[in-house]
Amino acid sequence: MKSPYTYKHIAPNNNTDEHQPAIFLLHGLGSNEEDLLQLVEEFKGQCHIFSLRGPITHSPGFAFYTFEEEGKPTREVFDKVITFTQSFILEAIEEFRLDINKIFLVGFNQGAAVVETLTLTLGNLIHATVALSGYLPQFVINEYKKAPLDRTKIFISHGEYDYDFPIQWGETSKKYFEELGVQVTYKTYPDGHGVTPQNLKDMVTFIAQNLASAVN
Repeated sequence: MKSPYTYKHIAPNNNTDEHQPAIFLLHGLGSNEEDLLQLVEEFKGQCHIFSLRGPITHSPGFAFYTFEEEGKPTREVFDKVITFTQSFILEAIEEFRLDINKIFLVGFNQGAAVVETLTLTLGNLIHATVALSGYLPQFVINEYKKAPLDRTKIFISHGEYDYDFPIQWGETSKKYFEELGVQVTYKTYPDGHGVTPQNLKDMVTFIAQNLASAVN
């Protein structure tokens, strides 16, 4: 891989020349590439798993972008991260001979903002996306070019008592993706800014169903 990203890759058990599914993980603010692996434990061995480390140091870990305030990323930095991450996914598809009908994105917090945006820009290349406690920046909604999304699915979840990223941000994403024709699964939980056991269970079910339903 020529990408400047630091990342962790876990190959499927039967890593043959056949095209295999892939899950790309993007962590939250101050975390790292180890953080979200626990969420996809059930799919280890079935899929290629790529967990990306944010390129910006943010104690005690890393970030994918800088921001003026919560919900308002620094535009120049965010644009570059989207470009670099798109390139990483496209390069991984080619180098690891991934199944282009089974590409999944999973993100939490900042990672969720990035995967929601990537879903818009990559469109039907993404079979399904999981956005945990995220949002879409307003400039993405207003100015980004959107790819066709008629076959893409997205799972959006949010804590009802999330004071870091208010639940209204999740509701805005839900409505926006629905307006674009995306198949949206929207779930809320009696929690703050995190992933409850039920949230995890619902997310795993969503991924498993879409892995099974993807067209070969």
